[in-house]
Amino acid sequence: MTSKTYILLITCPDRKGLVAAIANFLLQRNANILHADQHQDNESGLFFMRVEFAVDESSIGEARFRGEFAPVAVQLQMDWQLESSDRKPRVAIFVSHYLHCLADLLYRYEAGELHCELACIVSNHEAARPLAEFHRIPFHYTPVVKEDKRPAEQRQLALLQEYGIDLVVLARYMQVLSPEFVEHYPRRIINVHHSFLPAFTGARPYHAAFARGVKLIGASSHYVTHALDEGPIIDQDVTRISHTDQMKDLLQKGRDTERLVLSRAVRWHLEHRILSYANKTVIFG
Repeated sequence: MTSKTYILLITCPDRKGLVAAIANFLLQRNANILHADQHQDNESGLFFMRVEFAVDESSIGEARFRGEFAPVAVQLQMDWQLESSDRKPRVAIFVSHYLHCLADLLYRYEAGELHCELACIVSNHEAARPLAEFHRIPFHYTPVVKEDKRPAEQRQLALLQEYGIDLVVLARYMQVLSPEFVEHYPRRIINVHHSFLPAFTGARPYHAAFARGVKLIGASSHYVTHALDEGPIIDQDVTRISHTDQMKDLLQKGRDTERLVLSRAVRWHLEHRILSYANKTVIFG
């Protein structure tokens, strides 16, 4: 027997018998459920499920599974995706001149924490080149002209296509992506924002927080949409500060929080633990 592991993600209108229908479908194909999690949103009337299972490839392969599950999905009005645990998504990291998130992701990648192929690093500054070269990751410098960003974005999109990129990670990439760019990767661009959204949007949130005298600062990771800093939030965290903390202290503490929320978001996406709907996310454990 050649066993292969898959992840099935489902979103559909909530109704009785959904869990039983999915479990029976898998049982009839001699699949072994390794992990299952579900969530109901009562206000929207939606049901969400993540099922990780192993199946004998000699008895039912991926193509046959998709073909046999499709009628069930139509009957139950399911949006669904099937992902192989063996496949490693290809990732590109965009960065500007703040390198702490990039360094953290590279360390986690080298340590085997991120189930992906890190294909390239793209930057509008040269600062990240030594770090990319040390980790033997192709680096591409794409300078951005403020008056016209289109040539840079066209070059970047060509690189993403050339490398077969599945996920774009903005690791403190200090440029606003155009709607045209975002349309190429819906729910496949993850950004880290140095604030606990929706508070303090924009370019200098730590400075705004310091001026306001807040006692908590935070960071948020989210999917990028056309609306700046308003995409579905994936993860957030906060750090307590006091009246003794100066601007440099906020920046230092904020960098630590940014690294955590970005790495968690990237890992959850790569492990297919996120379902997005109505500008919200469901994160399966």
